[in-house]
Amino acid sequence: MSKRDYYEVLGVAKTASESELKVAFRKLAMVHHPDRNPGDKEAEIKFKEVNEAYQCLADGQKRAAYDRFGHAAVSQGGAGGPGFGNEFGDFMSDIFENFFGDGRGAPGGGRGRGGAPGRERGADLRYNLEISLEEAFAGKTETIRIPTSIACETCSGTGAKAGSKPRTCSTCGGYGRVRAAQGFFAIERTCPNCHGRGEVVDDPCPSCSGAGRVNRERTLSINVPAGVDDGLRIRLAGEGESGLRGGPAGDLYVFLSIKPHPFFQRDGADLFCRVPISMVTAALSGEITVPVIDGSQTQVRIPAGTQTAKQFRIKGKGMPVLRSREVGDLYIQVSVETPQNLTKRQRELLQEFDQSASDENHPESAGFFSKVRDFFVSGSTRA
Repeated sequence: MSKRDYYEVLGVAKTASESELKVAFRKLAMVHHPDRNPGDKEAEIKFKEVNEAYQCLADGQKRAAYDRFGHAAVSQGGAGGPGFGNEFGDFMSDIFENFFGDGRGAPGGGRGRGGAPGRERGADLRYNLEISLEEAFAGKTETIRIPTSIACETCSGTGAKAGSKPRTCSTCGGYGRVRAAQGFFAIERTCPNCHGRGEVVDDPCPSCSGAGRVNRERTLSINVPAGVDDGLRIRLAGEGESGLRGGPAGDLYVFLSIKPHPFFQRDGADLFCRVPISMVTAALSGEITVPVIDGSQTQVRIPAGTQTAKQFRIKGKGMPVLRSREVGDLYIQVSVETPQNLTKRQRELLQEFDQSASDENHPESAGFFSKVRDFFVSGSTRA
C-alpha cells in the first residue's frame, strides 16, 4: 500500500512553517497516542504515521529532499527510524518546559536547546548616581568605579587550567539536563553532575577556581545627557557582570537622582523660584535681579501694586527637554516681605500712611471684610 503524503497526514499546507508543523503534530499525537487508545491498533498505526511525517518535515534537509523526490528520498532509514516513543517524550518535555521554564530561573541561565554548554549570562548590575540640578541642565560625563566580575585573563573565561579544557559532562552528554521517562510523561531536570552547564572542569584554573571570572573594580565613563530627570535609568549594555565560562556579560543600569536645589524647584522642564521683595518695591514698582539655572542673571520688572504669590514667566530659561531642542520656562513667584525691627520714625511713617489710607489702597482686604460684614448682617436678619 502506498504511503500518504506527509503534508496530508499532518493536515498542513506545503508552505507550513516549522511552528505550524509542530502544532499540527502535537494535536494529532495527543489524539492517536497508544497510551490514550489502549488496544486500538488503528490508533497506533496512525500515530506512527503522524510521527514519521513530522520527523521528516521537521528536519530541513529531509524536508527539502522529500519536497523534491517524495517518499523515495526518505525510504532508506528515513523518518520513521527511531519510533514514536522518543519523539513523544520530546513533545511532552516541550510542554513542561513551556510551563516551568528551563529549570534555572533567570533568562540566559544554563544551556537551552542549541545553546553553548556551560556558558551562563552574567548578572545585571545597578549603580546609583546623584547629580546636581546644574549638571542635569548642562549634561556631563561622569567617571564611576564599580565592583564587578570580569572574565579571568588566565584561562580566558573557560575555568580550566592552562593546557587543559573542560570536558563534556558524561551524565547529560553536554545537554545540561537529564530526562526521565515515566509512562505517558517525560520529565527533564537540571543535570546533578554539571549543574546545568553541560561541561565539567576536572583541572580548574587556580586564578578563578574554575568559575571563569574574577572579582575586580572597573572604571567606566558615563555620558549623562542634558535634560535628565530624577529617577531616569541609563542602560549600559554588556557592562554588567561577566558570564560564567565565557558567557555573555549582563548589563549595567545607572539610576539617576538629582540633589535638591537651594533656589529652584523643578516641574518637568519648567523651573520655579520664590523671590522675596520689599513692601516698597511691591507698592511703588521696581526691578529685581534673579538667578538663572545656567549661572547667569536676569532682570524682572515688578509693577506697582504687586501682591504676594504673583508669578512672572521668563520664557526659555528653564530645563532642556531630553533629546529635544525644546526648553522649559522659569517662573518667578514673588513674596512681599513685611518689614521687621522698625525704628520709631519708621513706625510713625507707617501709622501716618495707615491713617490716610482708604479702601482704594487695599482693595482686596476691603472687599473681603465687606463680604464678612454682609454675611453677619444677613445672618442676624434671618435670625
